[in-house]
Amino acid sequence: MGHLLEVNDLEVKFALRLGELTAINGVSFTLDRGQRLGLVGESGAGKSVTGFAIINLISKPGYISGGQVVFDGRDITALSDEAMRNIRGNRISMIFQDPMMTLNPVLTIGTQMTETLLAHRNISRAEAEDIALEKLRKVQIPSPEKRLKQYPHEFSGGMRQRIVIAIALLTDPMLIIADEPTTALDVTIQAEIMDLLQELCEDDEMGLILITHDLAVVSQVTQRIAVMYAGKIVETGPTGAIIRSPRHPYTQGLINALPGSRQAGGRLNQIPGMMPTLTDIPAGCAFHPRCELRGTVCDMEVPHLRSVDSHQRMVACHMVESSEIDRTTSKA
Repeated sequence: MGHLLEVNDLEVKFALRLGELTAINGVSFTLDRGQRLGLVGESGAGKSVTGFAIINLISKPGYISGGQVVFDGRDITALSDEAMRNIRGNRISMIFQDPMMTLNPVLTIGTQMTETLLAHRNISRAEAEDIALEKLRKVQIPSPEKRLKQYPHEFSGGMRQRIVIAIALLTDPMLIIADEPTTALDVTIQAEIMDLLQELCEDDEMGLILITHDLAVVSQVTQRIAVMYAGKIVETGPTGAIIRSPRHPYTQGLINALPGSRQAGGRLNQIPGMMPTLTDIPAGCAFHPRCELRGTVCDMEVPHLRSVDSHQRMVACHMVESSEIDRTTSKA
């Protein structure tokens, strides 16, 4: 059985007056049925653009300029708008950071859920209401019959995000793309929403792409991680292996910056500098201006992802390749 999703050499450009800027530069990864992948990186890394490109929702002046997105065996980058609409919101659902972007403030939850179903399925309103109730129960919303008659403003932030997840589940999708789904919530509710997403994926063999800057959230929920920097994947592999022993200097910096990585009362580690903007991505390795390990090769040659150990881990870094990696590959 093939992968649920294959992203091959995806490239996204923005056509601006000053010329074309590349936002996503050759991103490739796969996702199997029921698998949970975390796309991680700072703001501007290209994580959300990758998510939108998968469902072909890049707004102008952006466009997919190269590569393929193969979903359930079909290249969906080449589909017509109508065929794509049948997949988007039906077989692939997206959950956004702010539930109020998804929910209409002037319609009840019940109306929004039934209208979504009636748009995608040939069913009666009564059947749609039954499905809506079933999905609200599934995301553990108490007394769902009462909730259907309420408006978004009558719910707490955590409850609103559960409702958004219930809406995403209405059409029994095979893949959910969740873009920073817990950023606006407090930590205990974040954990509840993450547990819920994990449970849903396990119960229904749904794939999940979790887009976030928060490695702590990713380590709770995902099985694999792809770390992005300046439009490229710089390290990818099983979540446990990457959290325990990150190999790319950028991933190491992200993990060292986590609050739990220092003794109590110590200063937090920060990666010096900032993510480059699309107009001034450095030559060679885009991370080299911020990297403590950089050598002469780093500002001239772009490092490519290559396998570094038996954990199916891939890293794009000249320095790691020249030291540790050569030792591990020579042992093999």
